[in-house]
Amino acid sequence: MTNIFNYIDRQSPVHRLTGATKLICLIFWTFAAMSSYDTRFLALLAVLSVFLFTLSRLRLRDVSFMIGFTVVFMLLNNILIFVFSPEHGVAIYGTRHVLFTIVGRYIVTREQLFFHLNLILKYFATIPFVLLFVSTTNPSEFAASLNRVGVNYKIAYAVALALRYIPDIQHEYRDISLSLQARGVELSRKESVIKRLKSAATVLIPLILSSLDRIEIISNAMELRSFGKHKKRTWYMGYPFTRSDFLAIIISLLLLLGSVFLTVVNKGRFYNPFL
Repeated sequence: MTNIFNYIDRQSPVHRLTGATKLICLIFWTFAAMSSYDTRFLALLAVLSVFLFTLSRLRLRDVSFMIGFTVVFMLLNNILIFVFSPEHGVAIYGTRHVLFTIVGRYIVTREQLFFHLNLILKYFATIPFVLLFVSTTNPSEFAASLNRVGVNYKIAYAVALALRYIPDIQHEYRDISLSLQARGVELSRKESVIKRLKSAATVLIPLILSSLDRIEIISNAMELRSFGKHKKRTWYMGYPFTRSDFLAIIISLLLLLGSVFLTVVNKGRFYNPFL
Protein backbone atom coordinates (compact mmCIF):
# COMPACT_ATOMS: atom_id res chain seq x y z
CA MET A 1 0.00 0.00 0.00
CA THR A 2 1.14 3.56 -0.79
CA ASN A 3 2.57 5.41 2.19
CA ILE A 4 1.40 9.00 2.63
CA PHE A 5 2.94 11.00 5.49
CA ASN A 6 4.05 7.85 7.25
CA TYR A 7 7.05 7.30 9.51
CA ILE A 8 9.61 4.95 7.94
CA ASP A 9 12.07 3.44 10.39
CA ARG A 10 15.68 3.40 9.18
CA GLN A 11 19.11 3.59 10.79
CA SER A 12 20.55 6.87 9.54
CA PRO A 13 22.04 10.13 10.88
CA VAL A 14 18.83 11.95 9.94
CA HIS A 15 16.66 9.53 11.93
CA ARG A 16 18.89 9.99 14.99
CA LEU A 17 18.16 13.72 15.18
CA THR A 18 15.41 14.69 17.60
CA GLY A 19 12.00 15.65 16.27
CA ALA A 20 12.29 19.21 17.57
CA THR A 21 15.60 19.63 15.75
CA LYS A 22 14.07 18.49 12.48
CA LEU A 23 11.11 20.84 12.96
CA ILE A 24 13.38 23.83 13.65
CA CYS A 25 15.56 22.94 10.65
CA LEU A 26 12.44 22.57 8.49
CA ILE A 27 11.23 26.05 9.46
CA PHE A 28 14.62 27.67 8.82
CA TRP A 29 15.10 25.75 5.57
CA THR A 30 11.63 26.58 4.25
CA PHE A 31 11.96 30.29 5.02
CA ALA A 32 15.39 30.33 3.36
CA ALA A 33 14.09 28.65 0.19
CA MET A 34 10.83 30.60 -0.06
CA SER A 35 12.28 34.05 0.61
CA SER A 36 14.93 33.92 -2.12
CA TYR A 37 14.88 33.67 -5.91
CA ASP A 38 18.66 33.58 -6.18
CA THR A 39 19.29 30.70 -8.58
CA ARG A 40 22.71 29.90 -7.14
CA PHE A 41 21.36 29.69 -3.59
CA LEU A 42 18.33 27.61 -4.63
CA ALA A 43 20.59 25.23 -6.55
CA LEU A 44 22.72 24.79 -3.41
CA LEU A 45 19.63 24.05 -1.31
CA ALA A 46 18.36 21.59 -3.92
CA VAL A 47 21.66 19.69 -3.95
CA LEU A 48 21.79 19.62 -0.13
CA SER A 49 18.16 18.52 0.06
CA VAL A 50 18.72 15.60 -2.32
CA PHE A 51 21.93 14.70 -0.46
CA LEU A 52 20.09 14.61 2.89
CA PHE A 53 17.37 12.47 1.34
CA THR A 54 20.04 10.01 0.21
CA LEU A 55 21.73 10.17 3.63
CA SER A 56 18.46 9.20 5.32
CA ARG A 57 18.47 5.86 3.43
CA LEU A 58 14.94 6.41 2.21
CA ARG A 59 14.04 4.85 -1.12
CA LEU A 60 12.14 6.63 -3.86
CA ARG A 61 9.46 3.94 -3.81
CA ASP A 62 8.85 4.75 -0.12
CA VAL A 63 7.59 8.21 -1.07
CA SER A 64 6.72 7.61 -4.73
CA PHE A 65 3.12 8.81 -4.37
CA MET A 66 4.09 12.16 -2.85
CA ILE A 67 6.87 12.66 -5.38
CA GLY A 68 4.47 11.93 -8.25
CA PHE A 69 1.86 14.28 -6.79
CA THR A 70 4.50 17.02 -6.38
CA VAL A 71 5.75 16.64 -9.94
CA VAL A 72 2.21 16.91 -11.33
CA PHE A 73 1.51 19.98 -9.18
CA MET A 74 4.84 21.55 -10.19
CA LEU A 75 4.15 21.07 -13.90
CA LEU A 76 0.60 22.37 -13.55
CA ASN A 77 1.81 25.41 -11.64
CA ASN A 78 4.40 26.29 -14.28
CA ILE A 79 1.96 25.77 -17.15
CA LEU A 80 -0.73 27.95 -15.56
CA ILE A 81 1.78 30.72 -14.82
CA PHE A 82 2.81 30.79 -18.47
CA VAL A 83 -0.80 30.63 -19.68
CA PHE A 84 -1.99 33.55 -17.57
CA SER A 85 1.24 35.58 -17.52
CA PRO A 86 3.59 34.59 -20.36
CA GLU A 87 5.87 37.59 -19.75
CA HIS A 88 5.96 37.53 -15.96
CA GLY A 89 9.71 37.01 -16.07
CA VAL A 90 10.11 40.06 -18.29
CA ALA A 91 8.26 42.21 -15.74
CA ILE A 92 10.49 40.88 -12.94
CA TYR A 93 13.92 41.13 -14.56
CA GLY A 94 13.28 44.27 -16.64
CA THR A 95 14.74 42.97 -19.90
CA ARG A 96 13.31 41.03 -22.86
CA HIS A 97 15.22 38.45 -24.89
CA VAL A 98 12.83 36.66 -27.26
CA LEU A 99 13.59 33.04 -28.19
CA PHE A 100 10.54 32.14 -30.29
CA THR A 101 6.80 32.76 -30.59
CA ILE A 102 4.21 30.04 -30.01
CA VAL A 103 1.05 31.92 -30.98
CA GLY A 104 -0.30 35.39 -30.36
CA ARG A 105 0.89 36.81 -27.05
CA TYR A 106 2.55 33.56 -26.00
CA ILE A 107 6.15 34.48 -26.63
CA VAL A 108 8.93 32.46 -25.00
CA THR A 109 11.67 34.64 -23.53
CA ARG A 110 14.86 33.88 -21.65
CA GLU A 111 13.57 35.77 -18.65
CA GLN A 112 10.40 33.69 -18.46
CA LEU A 113 12.31 30.41 -18.74
CA PHE A 114 14.73 31.61 -16.07
CA PHE A 115 11.80 32.41 -13.76
CA HIS A 116 10.35 28.91 -14.30
CA LEU A 117 13.78 27.42 -13.56
CA ASN A 118 13.76 29.18 -10.20
CA LEU A 119 10.29 27.82 -9.43
CA ILE A 120 11.44 24.28 -10.20
CA LEU A 121 14.52 24.72 -8.02
CA LYS A 122 12.28 25.86 -5.17
CA TYR A 123 10.38 22.57 -5.37
CA PHE A 124 13.61 20.55 -5.41
CA ALA A 125 14.93 22.59 -2.48
CA THR A 126 11.89 22.14 -0.21
CA ILE A 127 9.92 19.00 -1.08
CA PRO A 128 12.69 16.42 -0.32
CA PHE A 129 13.27 18.14 3.02
CA VAL A 130 9.55 18.06 3.87
CA LEU A 131 9.43 14.36 2.98
CA LEU A 132 12.48 13.84 5.19
CA PHE A 133 10.77 15.47 8.14
CA VAL A 134 7.59 13.42 7.78
CA SER A 135 9.24 10.09 6.97
CA THR A 136 12.07 10.18 9.53
CA THR A 137 10.24 11.58 12.58
CA ASN A 138 8.65 9.17 15.02
CA PRO A 139 5.38 10.80 16.22
CA SER A 140 5.90 9.87 19.88
CA GLU A 141 9.50 11.10 19.90
CA PHE A 142 8.43 14.26 18.07
CA ALA A 143 5.81 15.02 20.74
CA ALA A 144 8.39 14.54 23.49
CA SER A 145 10.82 16.87 21.70
CA LEU A 146 8.15 19.54 21.24
CA ASN A 147 7.33 19.42 24.92
CA ARG A 148 11.02 19.68 25.76
CA VAL A 149 11.38 22.98 23.84
CA GLY A 150 8.41 24.53 25.65
CA VAL A 151 5.28 23.41 23.77
CA ASN A 152 2.43 22.38 26.08
CA TYR A 153 2.34 18.60 26.35
CA LYS A 154 -1.37 18.52 25.44
CA ILE A 155 -0.66 20.25 22.14
CA ALA A 156 2.40 18.07 21.55
CA TYR A 157 0.37 14.92 22.20
CA ALA A 158 -2.39 16.11 19.84
CA VAL A 159 0.21 16.55 17.08
CA ALA A 160 1.57 13.06 17.75
CA LEU A 161 -1.93 11.55 17.58
CA ALA A 162 -2.57 13.30 14.25
CA LEU A 163 0.67 11.96 12.76
CA ARG A 164 0.01 8.46 14.06
CA TYR A 165 -3.55 8.49 12.78
CA ILE A 166 -2.66 9.20 9.13
CA PRO A 167 -1.35 5.65 8.39
CA ASP A 168 -4.33 4.23 10.29
CA ILE A 169 -6.68 6.10 7.97
CA GLN A 170 -4.80 4.70 4.97
CA HIS A 171 -5.18 1.12 6.20
CA GLU A 172 -8.83 1.72 7.10
CA TYR A 173 -9.50 3.12 3.63
CA ARG A 174 -7.83 0.11 2.04
CA ASP A 175 -9.85 -2.36 4.13
CA ILE A 176 -13.15 -0.59 3.37
CA SER A 177 -12.38 -0.34 -0.36
CA LEU A 178 -11.52 -4.05 -0.54
CA SER A 179 -14.74 -4.87 1.30
CA LEU A 180 -16.77 -2.78 -1.17
CA GLN A 181 -15.00 -4.35 -4.15
CA ALA A 182 -15.95 -7.77 -2.80
CA ARG A 183 -19.57 -6.56 -2.88
CA GLY A 184 -19.32 -5.50 -6.52
CA VAL A 185 -18.25 -1.85 -6.25
CA GLU A 186 -15.58 -1.34 -8.92
CA LEU A 187 -12.57 0.70 -7.73
CA SER A 188 -9.86 -0.79 -9.93
CA ARG A 189 -8.24 0.73 -13.01
CA LYS A 190 -10.62 -1.18 -15.25
CA GLU A 191 -13.15 1.65 -14.89
CA SER A 192 -12.78 5.26 -16.00
CA VAL A 193 -11.42 7.88 -13.61
CA ILE A 194 -14.85 9.52 -13.15
CA LYS A 195 -16.54 6.23 -12.25
CA ARG A 196 -13.70 5.36 -9.89
CA LEU A 197 -14.08 8.72 -8.15
CA LYS A 198 -17.83 8.19 -7.76
CA SER A 199 -17.22 4.71 -6.37
CA ALA A 200 -14.51 6.02 -4.04
CA ALA A 201 -17.04 8.46 -2.59
CA THR A 202 -18.93 5.48 -1.18
CA VAL A 203 -15.91 4.75 1.00
CA LEU A 204 -16.12 8.12 2.78
CA ILE A 205 -19.20 7.44 4.94
CA PRO A 206 -17.92 4.21 6.54
CA LEU A 207 -14.47 5.78 6.81
CA ILE A 208 -15.88 8.80 8.68
CA LEU A 209 -17.96 6.59 10.97
CA SER A 210 -15.00 4.35 11.79
CA SER A 211 -12.84 7.43 12.42
CA LEU A 212 -15.38 8.87 14.85
CA ASP A 213 -15.55 5.53 16.63
CA ARG A 214 -11.76 5.42 16.90
CA ILE A 215 -11.68 8.99 18.24
CA GLU A 216 -14.19 8.07 20.94
CA ILE A 217 -12.15 5.03 21.97
CA ILE A 218 -8.92 7.06 22.19
CA SER A 219 -10.57 9.91 24.16
CA ASN A 220 -12.14 7.47 26.60
CA ALA A 221 -8.80 5.73 27.12
CA MET A 222 -7.05 9.06 27.74
CA GLU A 223 -9.77 10.17 30.15
CA LEU A 224 -9.56 6.91 32.11
CA ARG A 225 -5.82 7.47 32.48
CA SER A 226 -6.40 11.05 33.77
CA PHE A 227 -4.65 12.65 30.81
CA GLY A 228 -4.23 16.38 31.39
CA LYS A 229 -4.59 16.27 35.16
CA HIS A 230 -1.03 17.41 35.85
CA LYS A 231 0.91 20.34 34.43
CA LYS A 232 3.81 18.13 33.38
CA ARG A 233 4.31 14.57 32.24
CA THR A 234 7.13 12.17 31.49
CA TRP A 235 7.91 10.77 28.05
CA TYR A 236 9.03 7.28 27.22
CA MET A 237 10.66 8.40 23.96
CA GLY A 238 12.13 11.71 25.13
CA TYR A 239 15.73 12.19 23.96
CA PRO A 240 18.14 15.01 24.89
CA PHE A 241 19.76 17.23 22.28
CA THR A 242 23.12 16.00 21.05
CA ARG A 243 26.01 17.66 19.26
CA SER A 244 24.50 16.60 15.92
CA ASP A 245 21.25 18.37 16.79
CA PHE A 246 22.98 21.65 17.59
CA LEU A 247 25.11 21.35 14.43
CA ALA A 248 22.03 20.77 12.25
CA ILE A 249 20.24 23.79 13.76
CA ILE A 250 23.29 26.02 13.29
CA ILE A 251 23.69 24.99 9.63
CA SER A 252 20.00 25.64 8.93
CA LEU A 253 20.21 29.03 10.65
CA LEU A 254 23.28 29.94 8.57
CA LEU A 255 21.39 29.05 5.40
CA LEU A 256 18.54 31.32 6.46
CA LEU A 257 20.98 34.15 7.21
CA GLY A 258 22.62 33.48 3.82
CA SER A 259 19.25 33.95 2.14
CA VAL A 260 18.78 37.29 3.93
CA PHE A 261 22.32 38.36 2.98
CA LEU A 262 21.75 37.57 -0.71
CA THR A 263 18.51 39.53 -0.63
CA VAL A 264 20.45 42.57 0.58
CA VAL A 265 23.27 42.08 -1.93
CA ASN A 266 20.89 41.55 -4.87
CA LYS A 267 18.77 44.51 -3.68
CA GLY A 268 15.73 42.26 -3.75
CA ARG A 269 14.67 38.62 -3.76
CA PHE A 270 15.60 38.06 -7.41
CA TYR A 271 19.03 37.37 -8.83
CA ASN A 272 19.18 39.03 -12.24
CA PRO A 273 21.80 37.64 -14.68
CA PHE A 274 20.43 39.70 -17.59
CA LEU A 275 21.80 43.06 -16.43
